[in-house]
Amino acid sequence: MVSDVENQFEEVKLNLEEKEKEFQKAKAPLHETKVYREIEWSSPEGFPLTMDIHVPQTGKESYPVLVVYHGGGWLVNDQSIMEELSAYISTHAEYIVCNVNYRLLGDLDNTTHMNEIIEDAFGALLWIKENIAEYGGNPEKVAVTGDSAGGHLAASVVNMGRNLGKGEFSPDNLKFHPTYIPDELTIEEIIKKDMLKVQAAIISYGAFDIYESAKNGNFESKENAFWSFANAEARGLFGPDYSIEQNPELYKAVSPIYNIPEAGEYKLPPQLFTVGSEDNLTTPKTVKAYVKKLKAADQQAELWVYEGRPHAFLDSGSNEFLGTSFEKDAIQAIKKMIEFLDGVFYSE
Repeated sequence: MVSDVENQFEEVKLNLEEKEKEFQKAKAPLHETKVYREIEWSSPEGFPLTMDIHVPQTGKESYPVLVVYHGGGWLVNDQSIMEELSAYISTHAEYIVCNVNYRLLGDLDNTTHMNEIIEDAFGALLWIKENIAEYGGNPEKVAVTGDSAGGHLAASVVNMGRNLGKGEFSPDNLKFHPTYIPDELTIEEIIKKDMLKVQAAIISYGAFDIYESAKNGNFESKENAFWSFANAEARGLFGPDYSIEQNPELYKAVSPIYNIPEAGEYKLPPQLFTVGSEDNLTTPKTVKAYVKKLKAADQQAELWVYEGRPHAFLDSGSNEFLGTSFEKDAIQAIKKMIEFLDGVFYSE
């Protein structure tokens, strides 16, 4: 009996060792990459915004570019939570990866508004398009991606990147003004040239309906634990002058689900949506509903449900609460992402 137990233990141990070898082999880089850290691209109200730029060292004259927006409920995290994803893609595929920081709601003494976060996402993309050629990137071949809150920002780029204007965002002016605008360009020229247009998007367990989350959820209340995680007092997403009851149009303006154009009006890029089958925060049901609305508008979208995975399966490191780790959970999903991107940028 003891011998049987010992044999079973040794078998389990060998299996674990083999799986660990497989994880390490999958993670091992296929080529070198050069990383430019903490590149400052803007400083709204004196608040520095940076990005890390990962450049594959495979000798190509020009690479497609992937812009990454991290998640964290618009209240926590920075680009480091997407560091392993950025490193993996840039060392296993031929894409320059720009891992972007943006303002969080609790920044600047808890005064940042939701529209300003979207404007940061827009501004970062404009900076990248203006400057990425210096790093070997092709500004005409750009994809955006993000997970959770970052998925919301990537979807906002795709759906609302033409809804630009001047002046303060308000019920009378539901227009976004990017945090960064290239020198000698006006907002009118950016609109005319469609400079926020991208060629592909990957949205992982994204948030698409800010209006619903504020109206029937607990987004703006202390029941939303992310406020306490950020050491910030719960408040309205647009400051003390506006509320979901009085100004629903503000909340819908920052919600991708209310801003899907018909394909005959504007053709969106191909999009891949990913979500874990066990995600209780952004459920497969909500993602499927969003994809259905895109397809109803004759837009191109595909969905991949990652069996057995919860929320945040793309995060760097490990999450004891969710029981996830990058090596165990992210790599398969990233391979799916690379396959999708290759189909867009390297199919010829």
